[in-house]
Amino acid sequence: MPAENDVRILDERTPNDRDRSFLPGMSRTWLLPLYDVFTRLAGVGALHRRVSDLAAIGPGEVVVDIGCGTGNLSFAVLAAQPRARVTGLDPDDAALRRAARKARRRRVALTLVRGYADRVPAEDGTVDHVVSSLALHHVDADDRAAFAGDAFRALRPGGTITIADFGGPAPAAGGTPHGGHGQHEHGPAHALRHLP
Repeated sequence: MPAENDVRILDERTPNDRDRSFLPGMSRTWLLPLYDVFTRLAGVGALHRRVSDLAAIGPGEVVVDIGCGTGNLSFAVLAAQPRARVTGLDPDDAALRRAARKARRRRVALTLVRGYADRVPAEDGTVDHVVSSLALHHVDADDRAAFAGDAFRALRPGGTITIADFGGPAPAAGGTPHGGHGQHEHGPAHALRHLP
C-alpha cells in the first residue's frame, strides 16, 4: 500500500503501445489546461461523487480508475474513502502529470499508470472496484470489449465495475439492456452502470 502522500507515475505501455493513438480529454491536447475548469463549470464533480457512492468503496479496498485523466474521479473516491488504494490509468502523460500535481497538493496517495483501458494494471483477482467516468466513449468498440474482459480478470470475486459515460446501454438480444443485469440510471447526457 502506498504511504500517505505517495504519488507515483508508472509507464506500463508495451513497445507496441508507444505509437498507439488515443483521443485526449476535450478531444485536443492543447485544451488540457482548460479541462478541469470546464468540468467544474459543467458540474461533473456531482457525477464523480455519484460514481463513488454507487461503487460503495470500503477502507483498504483496491480501486482502478480507467481513463482517469487529471484524476477527478480518483479524488472523489479518495474524498469518500480516504483509506482506499487507488490507481488511475490513462494514456495521456500530460493529464497524468497534472493528476500527480493535484494529488501532491491534496496530500493523498495515488498511483498513476500510463497505459490503455484494454490492459487493467493489476494482477488477476486483486481489484475490488473498477470505476470509470466519461472516458470509455473515447475507446473504440473492440477495445471496450477488451477492457470488459480484462476488468473482469482483474476483479476479485464479488468486485464491482461502475461506469458513467455518455449515452445509454445498448439493448442486448431480447431487447433489454445487458439482458436485464445490473442497475441502470439514465441522465440527460450519461448512463450509470453498476455491475456485480
